[in-house]
Amino acid sequence: MGHSPATVVHVGTPAPMFRRIGLDIEDPEALQVAPGPDSAVGVYFSPGDPAGQGRNYTVRRHRGARIEIDVFVQSDGPGATWARTAREGQRVGLDHARSWYRPPASTRWQLLVCDVAGLPAATRILEEPAPGTSVVVVAEVLDEAHLKCLRVRADVTVVSSVGTGNGAGPSRLAAMVQGLTLPQGPGYCWFGGEAAQSRMVRRHLRDTGWSIDQTDITGYWRWNSEEWDARYALVADTLFKSYQRAVAAGRSEKAAAEEFDEALEREGL
Repeated sequence: MGHSPATVVHVGTPAPMFRRIGLDIEDPEALQVAPGPDSAVGVYFSPGDPAGQGRNYTVRRHRGARIEIDVFVQSDGPGATWARTAREGQRVGLDHARSWYRPPASTRWQLLVCDVAGLPAATRILEEPAPGTSVVVVAEVLDEAHLKCLRVRADVTVVSSVGTGNGAGPSRLAAMVQGLTLPQGPGYCWFGGEAAQSRMVRRHLRDTGWSIDQTDITGYWRWNSEEWDARYALVADTLFKSYQRAVAAGRSEKAAAEEFDEALEREGL
């Protein structure tokens, strides 16, 4: 995972509460932006310090050495603060380019689950559909206009909740997934949203027979993250060893990550 400085080249407003920021990458070969539709990069607000303060964002568009990211700005976090004040010519650092979206070849339909944080990735996934694959989208948003970001086609069904979750109140994401009547045949679930909801969705799908290869479920953010970070810091070294042991035992990266999440849950995190 290489690092590269980048320069802000344009700023726009693609939807309410979002800013779209274009970045020119100084060293695209070092960064190696991932090709998947949920491609993401870490954006670090001090360009010379890749270990400094930063946040992860979906690569909304990627052309050559230029990427665009959509940043949700309706919060007081460092990423939202940076995006609200971003101007052409400002510099940032980019790192940790990666993606998770990998539906098996046997997939007949997809389940995309997201809140506002995962909305840019879900939107891009819909713009790059797998041929012959129908899609069910479960989206929890703060504004009805956010749903207009989703490029709905005849083979896309949207189940939504407006005004819930997203730090504004209790989330309904997992409950909506649990209440679905899903299509027949092998499916694939991609999830991008709050971490506790991701855990509940993963457990529900496993309990109903879904294999690990049929899901790529990622917690994009955490409710009460400052409190969580403080508690995690007390046990981080011990818990990370569970991930290292899983990798050393030959587990896949996805399986090791799930074992790490289970270790977090046992600690009440």
